Amino acid sequence: QVQLVESGGGLVQPGGSLRLSCAASGSIINAMGWYRQAPGKERELVATITRGGNINYADSVKGRFSISRDKNTVYLQMNSLKPEDTAVYYCYAQNVRGYWGQGTQVTVSS
Repeated sequence: QVQLVESGGGLVQPGGSLRLSCAASGSIINAMGWYRQAPGKERELVATITRGGNINYADSVKGRFSISRDKNTVYLQMNSLKPEDTAVYYCYAQNVRGYWGQGTQVTVSS
């Protein structure tokens, strides 16, 4: 069983920065990443990183967000935040099966 503990969400002004963290307990994790879900929209991929370091970003965050990983902890550095980045951000981890965190709210507003 894997448990995910997220932290780092909050309220930030447009152009600001936030850093999200997610620590996974339990078995060694293969892929980890972040998804987000805005009100009235489907959950979408933000960024993923494999244990081998392969990274994938959504086009909407390329050049602004950066994902990194230290063993079973994944980070998402979010810079130049825009109001459209407002969403609940969910950590995701996968070994034999996938696991989701409880979600952390990110609000970008002046």
